[in-house]
Amino acid sequence: MGVEYREEPCRSALNAVKGMGFGWSLNPYMGCVHRCTFCYVRAFEKRAERPSDDRYGRSIRVKVNIAEVLRRELARPSWKGEVVAIGAATDPYQPAEGRYGLTRACLEALRDASNPIRLITRGPMIVRDADVLAEASVRADVAVTFSVPTLDEDVWRRTEPGPAHTRQRLRALKALVDAGVRASVGMAPILPGISDRPEQLAEVVRAAREAGACGIWTGVLYLKPGTREHFLESLAREWPELLPEYERLYGRRAYLPAAETQPVRDAVRDLARVEGVRDRRRKRLQPPPQPEQLRLVV
Repeated sequence: MGVEYREEPCRSALNAVKGMGFGWSLNPYMGCVHRCTFCYVRAFEKRAERPSDDRYGRSIRVKVNIAEVLRRELARPSWKGEVVAIGAATDPYQPAEGRYGLTRACLEALRDASNPIRLITRGPMIVRDADVLAEASVRADVAVTFSVPTLDEDVWRRTEPGPAHTRQRLRALKALVDAGVRASVGMAPILPGISDRPEQLAEVVRAAREAGACGIWTGVLYLKPGTREHFLESLAREWPELLPEYERLYGRRAYLPAAETQPVRDAVRDLARVEGVRDRRRKRLQPPPQPEQLRLVV
């Protein structure tokens, strides 16, 4: 697949967000070569009248000046040091990061400002930045989430054509945890009838625990316009026998009701408790001593 990289400066780095667990997002790139069949960002693209079909991921905007803009925004007197989420709209560790290094530059800016960070990725390249994340963790609250929806080889190949293997992500998670960084697993999206069998869920939870994951959460697939069309087309090719069931489940709605999703959440929560998934970091990062703590008492 040919990919066009468009180097374009940005006017702002931080984006205000509503209805999420964070108030601000940051995306060094727009568009994603991972092109997962279930990607919820396709819905945003359709709403913005940009391609959400097979053309999505073939053109990547590279915000070449984003780190410089971010440093200016973090230095404003009006900035309150709120949590900044990286990776909410596109993976910050897709292949372009190896060339441009914009995610690392942004992490360095956030570290220097002692700003809280939330980062989600499918990219093992993040281990390159373990040093910056560890330093940032000393100064502020830092949390990394690796998206690992399933360890089922067949499901992974059919639904995630671009990202690294899910077990590579878990190896990267272990490297971060060993460096003292709080890293967890996000099992999302779980696909009804495809990746929700008890043994599939248990395999991910056990592997997360073995990798040292500090936590684990899960979410079931939702299909908004843009994502819906692309995913159902893929489903018709890969699992045509499930198409009637998905049309029943998602026919008139984007989100499944709690009766359909809560059993999956409960199963993962119970598995995590049994397996002992929790923050077990040996290397606890401590902030450097403050000047007043270094004064001798006479």
